[in-house]
Amino acid sequence: MDHLQLVSLLFLILMFPLTNKANVNGPPSPGYYPSRRIGSTEFDQVCTNLWGPQHQTLDQGTLTIWLDINSGSGFKSLSPYSSGYFGASVKLQSGYTAGVITSFYLSNNEDYPGNHDEIDIEFLGTTEDKPYVLQTNVYNRGSGDGSNIIGREVKFNLWFDPAKDFHNYAIFWDPDEIVRYPRKNDDSFPSRPMWVYGSIWDASSWATENGKYKADYSYQPFVSQYNNFKISGCDPNSPVQCRPVSDHPSRSGGMSRHQNAAMAWVQNNYKVYDYCQDILRDHSFTPEC
Repeated sequence: MDHLQLVSLLFLILMFPLTNKANVNGPPSPGYYPSRRIGSTEFDQVCTNLWGPQHQTLDQGTLTIWLDINSGSGFKSLSPYSSGYFGASVKLQSGYTAGVITSFYLSNNEDYPGNHDEIDIEFLGTTEDKPYVLQTNVYNRGSGDGSNIIGREVKFNLWFDPAKDFHNYAIFWDPDEIVRYPRKNDDSFPSRPMWVYGSIWDASSWATENGKYKADYSYQPFVSQYNNFKISGCDPNSPVQCRPVSDHPSRSGGMSRHQNAAMAWVQNNYKVYDYCQDILRDHSFTPEC
């Protein structure tokens, strides 16, 4: 299996049920959705505000966070996890959102400042005539800290409008793999417990076409919404036999033929950047390439 198969979508396409409605222009059905084995959880049962409380509201199960010229906002899970399935439905803002990032991710940056691990899903804001970009990333043991930044970015243009409705996104992480990103050694795989986070913030310096377009606060507030949280994981004190829900219908590990076909459709049609294919990068720091 080549590196494209292993890492191109990383953990992304356990967002297979990207849309809650049939889409004739979308990917072929993966057949099996791991999220169907996990019940939805109310936000305040698993998460709490982390920063920007005045820019965060919870109404009938939907969390709304927003960014204006004064502040953004973020949330964090009540507990850390050592593995699991972490999902939410997200609705983004339409129109001009350049420079603005909405995220859903795992991290232990507060526990290990300067030496943290992270698994990211990030929606990179855009101009009105271009699609949102979804970026996935993995950092390990400080590779995203300070001057020692070794990211594993993969970017996709979304083939649907993520501002028209809620769509489902998830990270699947177990001790051996982040979907399509296998554990080869401790130096390239995050294995310490992490917390679930979400946020909206200004990343004008790089988010949209490498910083070409900045956040324009004449369009404020920039609003994102989350609901349908599906968080099922092993906490650091769980018994050794604790295992997250499987990504395969038979729990045999790996992905099914239908899941692989759905992933290949996205890779072939909508991937716009792959760190392993970037000839300007030093791949001695990314041995999986």
